[in-house]
Amino acid sequence: MDMTGFQWTREPESFTLGDGRLEAVTKPHTDLWQRTYYHFQNDNAPVFQTETGEKYFSFTVKTDFSGSGHRFEQCGIVMYLDSENWLKASVEYENSEFGHLGSVVTNGGYSDWATTAVPADIKTMWYRLSRREDDYRIECSRDGVHFEQMRVCHMHKGGGAVRFGVYACSPEDSSFKAVFTDMEITECRWAAHDGQQPD
Repeated sequence: MDMTGFQWTREPESFTLGDGRLEAVTKPHTDLWQRTYYHFQNDNAPVFQTETGEKYFSFTVKTDFSGSGHRFEQCGIVMYLDSENWLKASVEYENSEFGHLGSVVTNGGYSDWATTAVPADIKTMWYRLSRREDDYRIECSRDGVHFEQMRVCHMHKGGGAVRFGVYACSPEDSSFKAVFTDMEITECRWAAHDGQQPD
């Protein structure tokens, strides 16, 4: 995939880019979160994104976080519109036994977190973000072939041009190398709903 149209919103400690592969080394004390439960506002994680006005598309990426080993380190897929409107999905390191596979949706300055525990020996994960106008679906996959739905959500400011891509961060005093490969933008893989019709 051609990544010449991607730009950093904030740069990591260092990065290398080439042959469809991005390696990013995180800075300590970087994160994305807005208010809910913790009451703090963290808005300094590096995000590497491109922009589109296309209303129907899917974006897929493979993440390798085998270098992570400190609490809360994470890397994954992101759609960052501004500091108070964004979504992300990742596996967050917790300890040597398990991590958290989860997604965060932030609308109007308040974040939520949907999560499930996964074994700590999982060190790679694929994600797919699909758009249907201002509604979005996040999926994950262990093999890049069979995807499972993590979340369907609405983005209040997600109806126009949007920016999307990848991110990595280390919320505590640590740093690790995140690796992103197999990035692909395709026609929307999220089929139109075939059940109950709209009112």
